[in-house]
Order: sequence, then C-alpha cells, then structure tokens
Amino acid sequence: MKFVLNKSAVIAAGNVLVVLICLFLFASGVLGVLSHAVYDFNMKNSMSHEPHEDIVVVGIDTESIKTVGPYPWDRKVYAKLIDLLEKAGAKVIAFDIELYTESNNPDSDKALAQELSKYKNIIVPSHADLEGQISRSTVVKKGELIMAEKVVQPIPIFASSVQKAHINAAFDDDGVVRNNWLQINSPDGIFPSMGFKAAEMAGTNVQPYLNLPTLPNHPKSEIAIKWDAGEYDFETIPFAKVLNGGVPASIFKDRIVFVGYTAPGSDEGITPIEKHIHMVYAHANIANQILKGTKVTFANSWIPILLAALAIAVIGLLTWRLKAIMGVLLVLVAVIALFAVQFFVFKSSSVFVDVVGVIISGLVAYVGNIAMKTYFETKQKNYITKQFGRYISPDLVKEIASSDKEIQLGGISKELTVLFLDVRGFTPLSEKLNPEEVVGFLNMMFDLITERALVNHGTIDKFIGDAAMILYNAPLDVPNHPYYAVKTAYDIQKGMEKVRADVLEKYGVTIAVGIGINTGNVVVGNIGSYLRVDYTAIGDNVNTAARIESNTSPNQVLVSEVTYELTKEYFEYNYAGEKLMKGKSVPLKLFEVLGVKGAPADAAERGDAQTPGRAS
Repeated sequence: MKFVLNKSAVIAAGNVLVVLICLFLFASGVLGVLSHAVYDFNMKNSMSHEPHEDIVVVGIDTESIKTVGPYPWDRKVYAKLIDLLEKAGAKVIAFDIELYTESNNPDSDKALAQELSKYKNIIVPSHADLEGQISRSTVVKKGELIMAEKVVQPIPIFASSVQKAHINAAFDDDGVVRNNWLQINSPDGIFPSMGFKAAEMAGTNVQPYLNLPTLPNHPKSEIAIKWDAGEYDFETIPFAKVLNGGVPASIFKDRIVFVGYTAPGSDEGITPIEKHIHMVYAHANIANQILKGTKVTFANSWIPILLAALAIAVIGLLTWRLKAIMGVLLVLVAVIALFAVQFFVFKSSSVFVDVVGVIISGLVAYVGNIAMKTYFETKQKNYITKQFGRYISPDLVKEIASSDKEIQLGGISKELTVLFLDVRGFTPLSEKLNPEEVVGFLNMMFDLITERALVNHGTIDKFIGDAAMILYNAPLDVPNHPYYAVKTAYDIQKGMEKVRADVLEKYGVTIAVGIGINTGNVVVGNIGSYLRVDYTAIGDNVNTAARIESNTSPNQVLVSEVTYELTKEYFEYNYAGEKLMKGKSVPLKLFEVLGVKGAPADAAERGDAQTPGRAS
C-alpha cells in the first residue's frame, strides 16, 4: 500500500508541475513565435486570391522607370497621371508616394498642386512619428487611439487640397505586418490609414470596423489585416503604360486606384503571405477587406486555456492507460486534429483560435506523464527481476517484466504441473560431512536442480531441506507445461549420474533422487498474511504430486495418469501399477519415465527439444 500511495503522490506532484509549466508558457508569451507561425499559415492558405473588382494598382515598376526616366520623377508626371485618371472616371486616387519636401523644380510643384486642387477624391499620404514610442510590449490604455507626437505631412501647397491619410505600418516584434491602425491621433487631428480612407471615400460603411473589439494590449481601431490577395492577384498596370495612353479609360472608371512602388527593392515589407511585398498592396488589401466586409476576429482567451486544461487531463490520463505506441499515435492525431479544426474555423469564419498553447500543454502533459510512467515501469521491472529472477526461468522473468498485465495478488485457480523432488541417502552422507561440506553439497545439488528447472520454464517454488517443489505454467502461461515438467525430471536424473558416481567414490555413500509429477487445477498466487507472503500453489493436486514422489524408488520418476496422457507422445513410459494415496478413496495409476521420444512443435522451435534417449 505504501508503494501505491507514493506512486500516486508522485503522479499528482508531477502533474501539478505540468500545469505550472503550462501556466508559465501561457503567461510569459514565449509561445508567441509559434502562434504567429500558425496564424501566418492560416492567413496564407485561406486566401481567395480574388480581390475586389473595384481596386486597381498603378505600379512604378522597373519598365516605367526606364521609360519615364530615373527616379525621382518631375512632379508634372504625377499631375499628368491625375488628369488621365480623373478623365477616365476614377472614384478614388490614392498616392502611396511621399510628398513631404519641395522638389528642385518649383514650377512642377505648382503644376501638381494646381491639379490636386481640382479634385476632392485624391489621397496623399502623411506619416505619424511613432518611432521609439510604440512597441508590442507597450501597454496601451483600453479604448484609446494610438497617439503620435507629430505627423509629417505633404508640403502645404499639396496638403491644403488633398485627403489626409497615414501610411504607417504596424510591425509586430518579428517585423511582420499583420495589423493596421485604422486611425492615429495626433496634435494635428486624427489620421485614417490610406486603405481605410480609400474605402470610405468609395462609399463603403466603415463604421463597423471602428467598433471592432480592441485587440489585447493594442490601441483602439487597430485591426488584423485580412490578407486575401498577393501582388500578382491585384490588377496592376505599369505607370508608364497609363501615362502613354496605352490603357483604355474604362479600366479606371468608378474604381479605387492605388499608385505606388512595385520596382524590386522599393517600399517592401514582410507580411504573413509574402516575405517581400510592396506596401502599396498592403493598402490595397485593407481596402479590399473593408469593401468585402470581412473581419479577422480572435477567440476569447479563456477558450485556449480551457482546451489546454482539457488536453492536460485527457492526455495525462490516457498516457497511463495506453501502450507507448498508442500514446504517441494519440498525441500525433490530437495535434493534427487541432491544427485541422482551427484552420477550418479560420478559413470558414476568419476566427483565429490560438491552439499553440493547447498543443504545447498536451505535449508537456504527455512528456511529463510518460517520463513518470517509464520510471515506475522500470522500477517495477527491476523489482520483478529481483524478486522472481532467483527462482523463475529468465525467459519468464523477461516476459513478466515486459507484460502490461499485473501479477495478480491473492490466489487464482489454474491448471499447473507440479514436480516434487527428494534426495535419498542424504542423511547418511551428512553424518560423514562437516557443516560446511553439507552446505556445499546441497548448493551443488540445488544448482543442478535449479539449472534444469529454469531451462525448462519452471518456477522454483521452494527448497525444503533436501527436497524441492517446482511449478510449471505459473506465474505466466507455459504451453505444454506437462512436457517441460517431465523433461526437467528426466534432465535431473541424467545429471545425477555423475553426482552419484563422485559421491560414491569419495564418501562411499549412495545417493539418489526420487521425483513425482502431477497435473491438475490448483490455487496459485501470493498466499500468506500481511506479515509474510509467498508465491506458491496449494490444493489437492499439489498434495497428490507430493504423494507420488513419496512412492518413488531411488532414481525413479513417476507421473500421474493425467500427466501421462498429456506427455505419452514425447516420452517412453512403463506402467508402474496403482497406488492408494493417503486421503484418496481410489488408487492412482502411476507411470515411470524411461526415455525421450520427441518434443512438441513449440519446444523444437524454441530449441528446448531433448535428443531421444533412455533414462539410466
């Protein structure tokens, strides 16, 4: 009972440690990298690759730079582009191009300003100064917009005519753009993001996005971008092609036109869907998201915690009940299933359930419990080996140690073959020997008996003086156990030939061994009291085996009729007559073993077969 209590206490303490480790992992944020990886996988693999048809990008690409000339361009080029797009009926024109300083050509600045002043649907970007002020570790007051110290705006002649919007990118700690500040507060007022402003100017109801639940530790109006299309998914037209009149005006009618850099190495960022994406497509994705009315939301934080607690409990319990290979398969299937389910939820509803903590908690629970289970199994195997290894066949010890079945406490009814052995002539021999020599002789005899018994899968029940009791088919099943019992007796008698000759020559005393064997149902198990327990067999068939042994002549092996019927194919027998045993009302037929004829198929396969021969 003490062992069980200690084991239970260790398991309980171990699982408390598992829970504490998991709580630390949840609270510390160390799983953030993995969570981001799962989130990015979901985002990339749930893309429709079909952006809203009202969005088009005019790209400043490599060919345009070759055609128009080295960058930066004269600002009259932008004025001409605006004129073409407005005449084509563009609904909104959003420049992702910084116009924060005057150019070297004041006349060109005036020309662009004049063109901008003609229209109310043109967005020119500003940039809020947030450097050194905001980071993901900064705790933002709930319900408040992020506050900029100042905003860098276009030069006054441009700013007075255009719609204002910021182009700040919200970088996570790993440098990836997953979110966007729809609004940034500043001393100069509130600046919406370019994609948000473009969608609003196109007539879309943007109010629902301003009322989304605030992300944990993020400012008000920060949303997760639904990256739904990559660079090659958006309709993109080279700047120079538009400028040269190579594009039908109908292409731009009633559409949102984003103008930005698409040449390699210019204005690029890292996103969940692409490692190097031009940021004009970030604005396009935000506008696309709002035009389509899609929102990325996050499951309540208690859901992953609840799932983690369930994973710890279920996996911890099943680890103890399942075999190791089944436990590994369980964990593998559970991990795959969780990933699959959360991906399906995200793809179908854009709700992200962070299962990384759940999976890690399950793995911690599995590793912790499998470690404890391995420890106790090793301890049990060592205990079994130590306790049984002295009197059970090594093969049986290995089988017991590797078996998932517990050795039953108490007795069970089971068919066994019981062998009793007695050394004859030991008393006169002991009178001629000193105590040390008596012990040495007995050890030599018992070594012989033990060796033959264990080789034949027997269990040494006990040595009593110069007698021994050996069991077959316990504690684990031994097929053809009557055969192995008789074979043990035969092998012992063969081994006694040299012992008899040596003792007769040295001491002038004749010794012999009588062996009796019986097969039948007995009660076998751990039998005794709480002070002392022995693994043994009791019952009438045990007594019968002892009675048969007492009726043997020197060097004789007698078996009961039951054992004879089960082994007559493998041994030569001589009918020894009937004997009335003490406690029996009917005489028992006895048979003497004379030699070996063969062996069962399983004994031959295992190399246990005896070369046919006759007993001496």
